[in-house]
Amino acid sequence: MKGKNLMDKIIEVKNISFSYKNEDETGINQIEVLKNVSLDIYKGEFIAVLGHNGCGKSTLAKHFNSVLLPDSGEVFVNGINTKDENKLFDIRQSVGMVFQNPDNQIVATIVEEDVAFALENLGVEPAEIRRRVDDALKTVNMFDYKDHAPHRLSGGQKQRVAIAGVIAMRPQCIVLDEPTAMLDPKGRSEVLKTIKYLNKNFNITIILITHYMEEAAQADRVVVMEKGQIILNDAPEKVFSQVDKLKSIGLDVPQVTELCYGLNQLGYNISTEIISEDECVNALLSLINNKS
Repeated sequence: MKGKNLMDKIIEVKNISFSYKNEDETGINQIEVLKNVSLDIYKGEFIAVLGHNGCGKSTLAKHFNSVLLPDSGEVFVNGINTKDENKLFDIRQSVGMVFQNPDNQIVATIVEEDVAFALENLGVEPAEIRRRVDDALKTVNMFDYKDHAPHRLSGGQKQRVAIAGVIAMRPQCIVLDEPTAMLDPKGRSEVLKTIKYLNKNFNITIILITHYMEEAAQADRVVVMEKGQIILNDAPEKVFSQVDKLKSIGLDVPQVTELCYGLNQLGYNISTEIISEDECVNALLSLINNKS
């Protein structure tokens, strides 16, 4: 896990199950979304969560800061049970959330006012708000846009403003629920760069829910969900090397992994645990050199 301290958990998920309840003319129906899920997340980790729509990944993420509470089992954030209503502020101070559509999180007409919004509601001193807002905007490389109107920004810029609003709260962990799904490639690159910067330079734990395999390949660990359960939980190269299993549930793998897997299946001596372009180039060069 790239040097992370395995004793230093920030989130513990213990055997949780959860059902959404729908009421119609036949009565109350329960739709089970999570089934006896357990997961440990460590401080400073970068976790990617994969799975099809409806697999439970977003529902699981909402348990990390008490947006949802499990029907059975328990979730702990820094040792605090998320069912403890008296500790709700502490839990949400520790774990912030960024959603798919930045427009749903931006509430003000000026960028810096939006980043300050939650701090003002908490009664933080004005001088401290000023420091935190400036620091947060600089961190996501949006300080030069502090006086701009959010609706005039690009999708990637809006998402970085939304992230700034969360990091101004000084969380230890940020959960991002498909933050790049509505963005073009440039916007996705901007947001992913920001996420990695926060993780590396500030040791902020990142939990990224994504459909993009190339994004997941850059994480410390990949968690794959299917039908409300975790079916894979390992380093990216270990998860993506299981091409047949991922394909069987309708998921892709990074393009370089698929290329190397195909060559391996044809009998070439090449690793199926390759997940980056550089690794792929080196492996192909080695193959060519060994043939010549």
